[in-house]
Amino acid sequence: MKPWILLETAAVPGGGELTLWQHVRDFAIRVGRDELMSSRAHGSEEALASRAYERLGQRDRPAVLIGGLGMGFTTAAALRTLPPDGTITVAELVPAVVAWNRGPLAPLAGNPLADPRVTVYEGDVATLLRAHDSAYDVILLDVDNGPHALTSEANHWLYGQTGLQRAYKAMRPGGVLAVWSATPHEPFTKRLTQVGFSAEAIRVPAHGTRGARHVIWLAVKPF
Repeated sequence: MKPWILLETAAVPGGGELTLWQHVRDFAIRVGRDELMSSRAHGSEEALASRAYERLGQRDRPAVLIGGLGMGFTTAAALRTLPPDGTITVAELVPAVVAWNRGPLAPLAGNPLADPRVTVYEGDVATLLRAHDSAYDVILLDVDNGPHALTSEANHWLYGQTGLQRAYKAMRPGGVLAVWSATPHEPFTKRLTQVGFSAEAIRVPAHGTRGARHVIWLAVKPF
């Protein structure tokens, strides 16, 4: 059996380290011994975008903000439904992850960063949330491990009351906030409703129809 090969390492701003691994045609990004994402299981990352679009419905010139690039599967799924006049901003905290998506990971999701509708912001998605009011129709958050942050203590702000309030203000009426998580977290559903969203948590397959399931929160801002 061929072993996993360490390709690259990258420091996480604020502390920690990401590692990129390859096993034949498969890739994985890990923090320590924890696997954050794998090219073998990306169904829930794609569902993050598709389920949010289902809730949003048709809208002219939709503006999408994606927090967390990962391996590009969420961005690729968002592009499949995005109209020609729509835009996507992808915020990625770790510059090396952007470089990996333009390098060895690019073919996995069809090189979505090459699409002219996509703009990459190398920095914290929280910075964009703080800077804009009523700017986005869809906000997709796939940062860290979900509300149970693993790689950065700063991510606790994003999933806390203050961060969710900023997401609410950054969203246009009728917009959808979708949040990915590896595991359920009932207090997070409560926080979403407390800031004004109509929210529910759904379980989606990590890959195919069997095996592990991840959690996606769909939170709608009222008109």
